[in-house]
Amino acid sequence: MRVTVFSTRPYDREFLARANAAGRHELVFVDARLDAATAAAAQGSQVVCVFVNDQVDAAVLHALHAIGVRLVALRCAGFNHVDLVAAAALGVAVGRVPEYSPHAVAEHTAALVLTLNRKIHRAHARVREGNFALEGLLGFDLYGRTVGIVGTGRIGACFAQIMAGFGCRVLATAPDVNPECDALGVRYVELPELLRTSDILSLHCPLTPQTRHLIDAGALSQMKPGAMLINTSRGAVVDTRAVIRALKSGQLGSLGLDVYEEEGDLFFRDLSAEVIHDDVFARLLTFPNVVVTGHQAFFTEDAMSAIAECTIANLDTFEAEGCALHVVSVEHLA
Repeated sequence: MRVTVFSTRPYDREFLARANAAGRHELVFVDARLDAATAAAAQGSQVVCVFVNDQVDAAVLHALHAIGVRLVALRCAGFNHVDLVAAAALGVAVGRVPEYSPHAVAEHTAALVLTLNRKIHRAHARVREGNFALEGLLGFDLYGRTVGIVGTGRIGACFAQIMAGFGCRVLATAPDVNPECDALGVRYVELPELLRTSDILSLHCPLTPQTRHLIDAGALSQMKPGAMLINTSRGAVVDTRAVIRALKSGQLGSLGLDVYEEEGDLFFRDLSAEVIHDDVFARLLTFPNVVVTGHQAFFTEDAMSAIAECTIANLDTFEAEGCALHVVSVEHLA
């Protein structure tokens, strides 16, 4: 099949080409993000392959359907950027990568925790300037601290295991109890208790209408003063403006982000020679107790290989059977 792959970078080309070594599919790589203006680039393809910041709303799906696209293959687990109702109405199938390496994201989350706690980012900058003073770099022992986890799917469970290994007391809130977490001694509580008692709060839930701005001004006011907040899930789970106010007041002690609710115009691009016009994001970067990475938590060789192989498997199954191996449908919205 002919597949137009949007939002591609050199590493996407490398791993997808490796997974497609047999040459079963014709992969056409497009640097641009998929939206209404770029959908025509898929002319002649039966499939579009997209990533987290591609726009797959009703208008885009209608444009794709009109030129013969019958499958949207996601190179990610999340599908909040796809209008599944419109896809179903048009008969356009949607497939995803339900998991790749939960360890990759969980380990990056732990890296953000350690960086913020021990001020590694600030220490690195100081030492490079010949400043070896320790003032302002004081951290705390993770041992014995309370870590709260929102969402205990595969990634949340991996992060719970890592934090338990540090000797932390781990609490969680989730729709269902994960037996792996239960076996670790993770205690499930309601969100208000999690907010009130956690020294570190880490978000590992999908973005749904129920979780959009889950961490808003009200939630932040319930958190333990000076607590750390980490988000490696989806940007819009956090109300960024409310977080900035909490940082300014000192209610929030530190913040680690690998995602941002308006990241579509920023992440996965080199903007080092340009002015960042997003004033909210620019404000975030002024805080010494904030660390932001550009949606790189998934970015390991293991995860990239798994994403590419699963994507090709979705294409193979669709070509053979008319549906993706890992289908996403409107039922997933329930």
